[in-house]
Amino acid sequence: MQTKLTLTIEQNIINQAKGYAKSQGRSLSELIENYLKAVLEDNKNSIELSPSIKKLKGAIKLPNNFDYKNELTNSLSEKYGL
Repeated sequence: MQTKLTLTIEQNIINQAKGYAKSQGRSLSELIENYLKAVLEDNKNSIELSPSIKKLKGAIKLPNNFDYKNELTNSLSEKYGL
């Protein structure tokens, strides 16, 4: 069942979003609905962290250009002599 919804959004955001939707061949309503579905799905799939793990958040400061995949590849190559 579809229901009409009224939102309050800045005019320049609306204009940009309409332009984006048009360039994608979709309606603004469709984009917003798909976005909300994605947000709800992400929330459903998220796991609750234990308090001890939550305390670790932010404990390690990495440089902005840190490449996790590259570091993992290098470590595994060293470990297995590749």
